[in-house]
Amino acid sequence: MSATTKTPTAPDSRTTSTSAPTSKAAALLGDRRLPVLVTAGLFLAMYITGLSRYQNYGFAEPQVFLNLFIDNGYLLVAAVGATFVILSGGIDLSVGSLIGFTTMLTAWLVERQGMPFLAVIPVALAVGAFGGFLMGYVIQNFEIQPFIVTLAGLFLFRGLCLVISKESIAIDDATVNSMAQAQVQLGVGFLSISAMVALVVLAAAFYILHYTRFGRRVYAIGGSEQSAMLMGLPQGGTKIAVYTVSGFCSALAGLLFTLYIQSGDPLHATGMELDAIAAVVIGGTLLTGGSGYVLGTLFGVLVLGLIKTIIQFEGTLSSWWTKIATGVLLCAFILIQRAMTARKKT
Repeated sequence: MSATTKTPTAPDSRTTSTSAPTSKAAALLGDRRLPVLVTAGLFLAMYITGLSRYQNYGFAEPQVFLNLFIDNGYLLVAAVGATFVILSGGIDLSVGSLIGFTTMLTAWLVERQGMPFLAVIPVALAVGAFGGFLMGYVIQNFEIQPFIVTLAGLFLFRGLCLVISKESIAIDDATVNSMAQAQVQLGVGFLSISAMVALVVLAAAFYILHYTRFGRRVYAIGGSEQSAMLMGLPQGGTKIAVYTVSGFCSALAGLLFTLYIQSGDPLHATGMELDAIAAVVIGGTLLTGGSGYVLGTLFGVLVLGLIKTIIQFEGTLSSWWTKIATGVLLCAFILIQRAMTARKKT
């Protein structure tokens, strides 16, 4: 009998040529930093477009860039709080109404009760943190969906605004006026106190989420609640804590918004919870939780702020184009998230 030998066949050149680009694309979609990089690239592209289009209108002035932080400091703080909740796999719809309630409470205590503004600050922060704690407690212990509980919180705090006063309360306080007009000089421009507070909150959130046990628990619970339970992580305390953080940040955002607008009104910050969630999603945080970066939230806020700035420089566009552009960006980033999650499942 003669033994037959088989010669090894060479791999198909077409397979090797197509597998490399496919693997690169898969690796790119699997990179958790992709949404943040896309948001940063989008912001850079929009800013360069503004420089080229409005260079004769002062767009290149450093103060225009710094104004993005001044005009959106309160939104950044609110979005940072929302980032904690969304990373844990939850949602908080009470952000805007809690901001509005904080402005009303602050204005009422300062103008009607004669309390010093510096004494009102801890009261407002405590109320906001307690509101967040209460919602987190109900979500955890009564096993009710966060959407329902925080929606109830939205109506509760908006109703409390009307209980305090049905009309706007202007604040004419020397401390509020001086803090609102204070400027921190940076050489090429200045920042307001609100902007500086927002940056401090951002830095603190970055440290907490990436360098503490609490931050790792937030990511773990958002990634897989069942796996976190099997690992023995304290889910209940962590869930309650993220809503407490969100309530605290919402109250702080309300104080910054009070400095920005110097009044309290029952309709203040209506819909701002959607702006905060949009900033978080555009910043690359998955709505399902477990993936995202607080620095992405910063870029998300800057993108939304830059849209408003470009519309102002354009002069011919309605402010509603801000909502349209936000909606388009949300759809685009949700599609990116969908592609990333589909890749992880395969």
